[in-house]
Amino acid sequence: MESFFSFILYPVSAILWFWHKVFGAVLGPDNGFAWALSVFFLVFSLRVVLIKPAISQIRAGRKMAKFAPHMQKLREKYKNDRQRMAQEMQKLQSEHGVNPLGGCLPALLQIPVFLSLFHVLRNFTPGAQSNFIFDKHGVDSFIQADIFGAKLSNWITQPATELAAYGTDRTSMMIVAIPLMLIASVATFFTMRLSVKKQTDASMANPQSAMMAKFMMYVAPVGAIVSGWFLPIAVLLYWLANNAWTLGQQHVLTKKIDREQEREKEKEIEAKKAAPRPKPGQKPVRDGKADSSDGEASSGGEGETATATATEKSDGKPDPGQRPKNSGQRSNGGKSGGQKNQPKNRPGKQASSAKKGKKRR
Repeated sequence: MESFFSFILYPVSAILWFWHKVFGAVLGPDNGFAWALSVFFLVFSLRVVLIKPAISQIRAGRKMAKFAPHMQKLREKYKNDRQRMAQEMQKLQSEHGVNPLGGCLPALLQIPVFLSLFHVLRNFTPGAQSNFIFDKHGVDSFIQADIFGAKLSNWITQPATELAAYGTDRTSMMIVAIPLMLIASVATFFTMRLSVKKQTDASMANPQSAMMAKFMMYVAPVGAIVSGWFLPIAVLLYWLANNAWTLGQQHVLTKKIDREQEREKEKEIEAKKAAPRPKPGQKPVRDGKADSSDGEASSGGEGETATATATEKSDGKPDPGQRPKNSGQRSNGGKSGGQKNQPKNRPGKQASSAKKGKKRR
């Protein structure tokens, strides 16, 4: 454990040491509430660092919910071809900039922190000379600290002999641990409820997603109560502070993302209003072909006008006040009917007729 998480064990213990120095200077180094506040602010310090990934998590969740219907269509279309379905989903995600791992990043980053804090707290044992950043004086201070008789490094199901070695008993542990478990469970429930409530109708339309969300909303709080019997008091304090921070952060960041989306929608509406609109009767310009479209429209309009005029006058009826045309004159091309029977000028026939005339002479 120490070799695997050594890169984070020392930073976690250093943050805890710093806040203990701050609150220990006010409340006393061996005060249990000074250590409890140190654990709380350890959580707050780590969660402040993870605010940016948390915002990315909410945005990724919104994008995934937005494209949930498209992904459902791909599942139905390629339900018999898993490989093709995975390729099409990756293509859709890359086109729209959706990263499914972005929503899991903050939760994944908290796992090594939780395990590191658990390991640091477990190493506060009687007779230990050091615990990472803490020296022997820091170890003894943590062991002596208690909250209403419950030691921070012990848990309820620990054997009675070990509890007695730390100077506490099971009843004192239960008096402090059970309320912490209940508060942490309630905070977990409201956090999960807010998460489910903010999901869109499209994402909840999938029966599996809706069932899983409701299942986790009730199972996670029960898990907090059950696991609290096997976790040290300090870890329960960490869990309580983490769930309370998550609930408040989710409420604040969700409103922030909602305001951003509302501003984007307002900008889109304003851009549509500011866009130039075609005049009444004018065809909209598409693909930047304004000049050619206008030219075609103008030429087409003139041709249609001329054709309409010719069609209206082709019935042979003169307009009022207009002189009638010759009966033999055609309206098409202005040729008269007499010109139709005139012989055409053909050089070959003229030459043959000239030769016949010479022979007759």
